[in-house]
Amino acid sequence: MRPVKWVLVLAASLVVIGTVTAALKSGGLLLSVTPVKGGPPLAQLWLHPGERFTIRYYHSVENAPIWETHSVDADGRIFIEEERYLKFGAGMGKMPGIGRMVRRGPYEVITDMHMPTGNFVLRIGSPGVDHTLIHQKREINLSALAPHVAARFSARPVSMLYRVWHQPLRSDR
Repeated sequence: MRPVKWVLVLAASLVVIGTVTAALKSGGLLLSVTPVKGGPPLAQLWLHPGERFTIRYYHSVENAPIWETHSVDADGRIFIEEERYLKFGAGMGKMPGIGRMVRRGPYEVITDMHMPTGNFVLRIGSPGVDHTLIHQKREINLSALAPHVAARFSARPVSMLYRVWHQPLRSDR
């Protein structure tokens, strides 16, 4: 075989091996926020197992901020980890047997919850309620994008190949 053919065979083999490896290797998790009635995702986040994201909104009665912090495990299961708010409002407060209540500055905080929610549906509130998805230093105001829309939060593991192929997916909405 001529040297040029060997180089081509070697290059093709490396591409195949790299593709198969990337298809089998974990690429982390993809969290999607998608309208229940269909349509493109409102937001998507790449997460590592155990990594957290937060939903912040303003209580409709108290007009006080509430933060709900969630995590996602390696299988894509979503858990609520913590709730933080200024004061008890309608529907807020400790759930017997779930987490522990602490004060953090002016806030009441339920920590150490690790309660499975699985995929869940959130009816996004009006502007002013400002349901906002927070991950690292990024904030996506879902109320500005899709007020009054029921949206499903779901997470799933993806391969490295999927992640590399879809990396430009970054939803800045």
